[in-house]
Amino acid sequence: MRRVYRAPAGRQQSVVALDGVDLRVDPGQRVGIVGSSGSGKSTLLRLLLALESADAGEIVYDNRPIAPGGVRDLRWYRQQVQYVPQDPAGSLDPRRRVADLVAEPLRRLHVDVDHRARVAQVLAAVGLDETFLLRRPHELSGGQCQRVAIARALAPGARMILADEPVSGLDLPLRQQVLAVLEQVCATVQTGLIIVTHDLSVVSRLCDRCVVMSEGRIVEDATTSDLLTRPTHPETRRLLGSIPRLLTA
Repeated sequence: MRRVYRAPAGRQQSVVALDGVDLRVDPGQRVGIVGSSGSGKSTLLRLLLALESADAGEIVYDNRPIAPGGVRDLRWYRQQVQYVPQDPAGSLDPRRRVADLVAEPLRRLHVDVDHRARVAQVLAAVGLDETFLLRRPHELSGGQCQRVAIARALAPGARMILADEPVSGLDLPLRQQVLAVLEQVCATVQTGLIIVTHDLSVVSRLCDRCVVMSEGRIVEDATTSDLLTRPTHPETRRLLGSIPRLLTA
């Protein structure tokens, strides 16, 4: 798969964001995509979310090709694959209550379930009780906002969650709480996870497998335990060296 951002005439040269990327994720698998800024991981995430098209190659889910399109065309895919943003507080409509925020994807995707019961179910799955139903985002902590974002992703019955640096803006206690929620959700709901991050400690906590990207390419793809203990690529060793506490964790 290849993705090139072409510069306007007279400006700097085009940027090759992805070059020869080939990635397969099996149902229920938890995969971390790591790399430094500019490595291509965010571009790959946008392609997986069907927000952009590849210049070469394609995204295939359940034997069906995926490309950007209208809500109706992608409704089936949005039910199956959901997104947890880096900044949940900024992505939640401040005017709406938690009950409406979590039910929104059910309405937009025409999910045929009891919406009120599903909202209560997914909120319970992320550790929020019914007292949160009438709260608005400004009444929630950063960790609680992220739990609401995870509940929204679970609501349509997603089989795969794509998360973009989901704990990067949280302090250590809230970070540990959100990681525990994601870990529990993946285990109990049997949901797959693709998490984009620069932090290998997050991957070591959540993922069975880790993919390392550098300059638009996948340079290492291994089980998380093998990658953390026996890295083979210089970029992986550099990332490990930046967080030495992992070596004694």
